[in-house]
Amino acid sequence: MDGEDEPMVAAAMAEEPHVERLPADLLAHTLSLLPTFHDLAMAGGVSRRWRRAVGRSLATRRRLSFAGQPTGDDSTARLVRAAVNLRDLDICWECHITDKGLVDISSAACVGNLTSISLWGLAGISDKGVVHLVSRARSLQHLNIGGTFITDESLYAVANSCSNLKSIILWSCRHVTEAGLVALVNKCPELESINVGGMRVSSESFAGLLSISPALRIRSISQILNANVVQVA
Repeated sequence: MDGEDEPMVAAAMAEEPHVERLPADLLAHTLSLLPTFHDLAMAGGVSRRWRRAVGRSLATRRRLSFAGQPTGDDSTARLVRAAVNLRDLDICWECHITDKGLVDISSAACVGNLTSISLWGLAGISDKGVVHLVSRARSLQHLNIGGTFITDESLYAVANSCSNLKSIILWSCRHVTEAGLVALVNKCPELESINVGGMRVSSESFAGLLSISPALRIRSISQILNANVVQVA
């Protein structure tokens, strides 16, 4: 290097932010610590280098939450597909996700290894999208589909595909019937807990579930005769 160029190089380095001097692997690791989609999206907009680092950081994530973020089908599916080691996926009611988004997400490589999925309060989804997703999530242990308009069709899919299921939240799923719950309890031997608050299922039906699985904890029930049921205030 010509001696006359050294001051110019030094000045350029002085102007460059310290974070831009981080090795690519270290930058990706740093970005992997960001907790939300919003933070990742902001980071990805900094530069092309940061966008690549966001992609690398997603590949290492075990949990991804879209809580509080008005994401759409395409952007959500794109991020989930990049998160190849994902185990915990949280998509909440503020997200603008439809059945199309769930179908696209179901093709992601990580779905077969997901142990926890939350679709809490997603008004734009139906059995079509849920069935696509849970049919591929064969390692699923915890599922939250409370506040949605799913029917027994979704529970049949869960029962047939998710034999390792341990807990499910069905709060206010008012189109689910006793038949769906019975199928679930019969085919998911590991099931420990069901949240059924706000459903249109009778107390006698819940008692019938306990006759199939006496250790089952049925939560958020106002009145039921069986003493084994856990009441939640």
